[in-house]
Amino acid sequence: MTAPHPRHRRALAIPAGLAVAASLAFLPGTPATAAPAAEAAPAAATDGTSLSYVVNVAPGHRPSATVRRAIAKAGGTIVTSYDRIGVIVVHSANPDFAKTVRTTRGVQSAGATRTAPLPSAATTDTGAPKVLSGEDLAAAKAAGQSAEGKDPLEPLQWDLPAIKADKAHEKSLGSKKVTVAVIDTGVDDTHPDLAPNFDRDASVNCVAGKPDTTDGAWRPSAAESPHGTHVAGEIAAAKNGVGMTGVAPGVKVAGIKVSNPDGFFYTEAVVCGFVWAAEHGVDVTNNSYYTDPWYFNCKNDPDQKALVEAVSRASRYAEKKGAVNVAAAGNENYDLTSDEITDPSSPNDTTPGDRVVDPSECLDIPTQLPGVVTVAATGAKGLKSSFSNYGRGIVDIAAPGGDSTAYQTPDAPATSGLILGTLPGGEWGYMAGTSMASPHVAGVAALIKSTHPHASPALVKALLYAQADATACTDPYDIDGDGKVDAVCEGPKNRNGFYGWGMADALDAVRR
Repeated sequence: MTAPHPRHRRALAIPAGLAVAASLAFLPGTPATAAPAAEAAPAAATDGTSLSYVVNVAPGHRPSATVRRAIAKAGGTIVTSYDRIGVIVVHSANPDFAKTVRTTRGVQSAGATRTAPLPSAATTDTGAPKVLSGEDLAAAKAAGQSAEGKDPLEPLQWDLPAIKADKAHEKSLGSKKVTVAVIDTGVDDTHPDLAPNFDRDASVNCVAGKPDTTDGAWRPSAAESPHGTHVAGEIAAAKNGVGMTGVAPGVKVAGIKVSNPDGFFYTEAVVCGFVWAAEHGVDVTNNSYYTDPWYFNCKNDPDQKALVEAVSRASRYAEKKGAVNVAAAGNENYDLTSDEITDPSSPNDTTPGDRVVDPSECLDIPTQLPGVVTVAATGAKGLKSSFSNYGRGIVDIAAPGGDSTAYQTPDAPATSGLILGTLPGGEWGYMAGTSMASPHVAGVAALIKSTHPHASPALVKALLYAQADATACTDPYDIDGDGKVDAVCEGPKNRNGFYGWGMADALDAVRR
């Protein structure tokens, strides 16, 4: 994988039927509620010299006077403090801020959340989703005329029968009392397939590291990625005779925007997102991203260690408050259990360079955090997607994320091996990636929660894994048919590196 690449990097942009993201250059035909802060929060820095930091202290109390004085003395200004988890968000132009404040009594860790000054000088995403044209829509509607009870575009959604969601919908669409939060680039709640199910009270903009509850602040601008809107549709597009159908079309969906205009998911925003979800009754969170600027955060680096700790605390807090956290495994065909991985993309907000990491010590967050449901992607033939990361003991479950039609062709009337979703502005289109697999599992988890409304996150996860359809290793795995093995799967049918416990099962979610 080469940089620059899409910051969310769990989805692959599809402009002409095949992925055109740098991370999938090997595809054929593809170009390679916050607590009040002790100090007044500053306006976002615009002088190009300040960085953002997280300072981790003992949870449960506001920052001590000692810590607050140390932050100020080191040139920092507190933006907000998440006292319940002991994470303080700070801005400072002092390049030695973290090093200095780490010596303070009561500070457990501290680190810069980025390597580029505020605001970041990042590139934008490459490519765009393949938008359904008027001709595509007409053809899909014609194909679906004989499909009684289906939304017009559902015949294009090969991914729904792949997890038995079509059969599940005959029994239950899910409960309006269940909310799935899409922690992502923002959600266009005005879309006709999303508006009926949108939960405004659970939606927010967390980009600055503190909640912005302005009406509509959770929406992406016209220049921003449609990624979050696509994910939201996969989860909960309403069964309303319009467009497509989500995996759980009867549940609520919320938008928690954590990606800045340049497409970066920084730690302070992700922490804000999990805390907001925790404190606003969210039942499931979907996380189709990694936390920038490091693909893998190494615990032996003091800055990266602080980021791991901050996001870990926030995700644990969300689970403690009742949320099941679901995350995408990633799109680089990495074996996350290998002894070492060459990461060519970090830090992705300044100048990335090759570094060799041990994925057991250097973590993709939130994907590799304890308690998080890690999802691998499959294509239209049920095989691991050519791009999907894998690893026994890392991948928990699999779900449709799409693949090149050249590798895995869907049955008619579906024509694309990619995943259909909602797009801002009332449109629909195709995308692919583990970004698209994760929301399928989030939708199934929402159906389980609808069936068992008093189930704890631990029970929902246990049911999710127990109900999954065990899927044996693909051996040998030669997805492009060139005679060379493209990845090696390890483990038995019911717990292996490609598919985890197996393929997510929406039908069992509503009948057991």
